[in-house]
Amino acid sequence: MTIAVIMPVLNESRCLAHILAHTQTLGFDEVIIVDGGSSDDTFSIAQSFAKQCGTDPLPASGSMRVLTAPRGRARQLNTGAAASACDVLLFLHADTLLPSNARRAVLTALSNAAAVGGRFNVRFDSSRLTARIVSSLMNVRSRWSGIATGDQAIFVRRAVFETMGGFADIPLMEDIDFTRRLKRTGPLVSLSDEVVTAFRRWEQQGPLRTILLMWTLRFLYWIGVNPHRLQHFYSMVR
Repeated sequence: MTIAVIMPVLNESRCLAHILAHTQTLGFDEVIIVDGGSSDDTFSIAQSFAKQCGTDPLPASGSMRVLTAPRGRARQLNTGAAASACDVLLFLHADTLLPSNARRAVLTALSNAAAVGGRFNVRFDSSRLTARIVSSLMNVRSRWSGIATGDQAIFVRRAVFETMGGFADIPLMEDIDFTRRLKRTGPLVSLSDEVVTAFRRWEQQGPLRTILLMWTLRFLYWIGVNPHRLQHFYSMVR
């Protein structure tokens, strides 16, 4: 199976070069970066990596491309998926590092023909006790519920993604909505391999405040509040 990494980006210049340099070494068949209209150097950084990948006579990974799409993570993810010809799509946040064995882990997970997709465990790039507690709770909740967040690097068979119609065009909770629908189509694999993601938004707003707000937003979404109404409050933790 071939695997494409789809990465939506928006004003990620401070971390993007590090993430792309790492992802480029992992042996994926495609890396597709989709910019949502960044106002910093994100687009030029991504273009530089794509150009370098295209001229490397012995690239560690396959092709790397940079696309643009209307702002919105769901729209950017769908644009990247539509541009890929790979069998498997792995959706990666621009502040998240995949483990070195990520490609092999995904292939092993999907060697079970019944599995439709899956996700990784998450660990924050902070040694704070709060970070370890939050990531542990995220992993336990995800394993119990079958619902994953974008921080956990969700992956899915392309054919299943297309049958589902991709991500819903909503301004937030697109990952929750997607995995809720995905698990109805077949088994999801909860990998114990860890991705490492930034703890920055939790540190900026305060871990307790961020946890309470995120749980409140998810509860409101769960009881049926429209994501467009929740968008203003979500911007407080971005």
